[in-house]
Amino acid sequence: MNKKIILVDIDGVLADFEMGFIKAWGKKFPTHPKVPLEGRKAFRLAESYPNGLEKEIQSILSAPGFFENLNTIPGGKEALKKMQDLGHEVLICTSPISNYKNCVPEKYRWVAINLGFEWTKRIIMIKDKTLVFGDILIDDKPEHTGLREPVWKHVLFEAPYNQHVKTKLRITWDNWERILE
Repeated sequence: MNKKIILVDIDGVLADFEMGFIKAWGKKFPTHPKVPLEGRKAFRLAESYPNGLEKEIQSILSAPGFFENLNTIPGGKEALKKMQDLGHEVLICTSPISNYKNCVPEKYRWVAINLGFEWTKRIIMIKDKTLVFGDILIDDKPEHTGLREPVWKHVLFEAPYNQHVKTKLRITWDNWERILE
């Protein structure tokens, strides 16, 4: 087996961003419309919620504790360890939100708490993932555009909002090993 550089996103892949948002939304805005995860048709939250709620969405995402307190997606930590055990170089590749004040340090703390401190040395935090070198990027975001043509192969992590994407490279943590074939 060829050894690979595998880049893995945090939000929606290792951390349960969606359920964290849904829970925080219901608590902070109980009278606002709720969009269940199965009802999400777009990657960007603002495209799934009624117009005019962007400020409210951003208030959830930029609130202290939002990123740090996300639950893990079952199987992710174990998959990362197995990838490493197979000899692959595994790195966390994540994008901060524009209002990054809480997001950046909280993503580091989330990784330390949920994956272990050693993983904080493997974080690449960048808005444009096309600038990162690797063989595989595991990400729930359906499309990546940026300054360069990506050198990595995009493996789509399964989510309701990316079902429209036609690809053979779609995984969950239950079937991730097929990307190495």
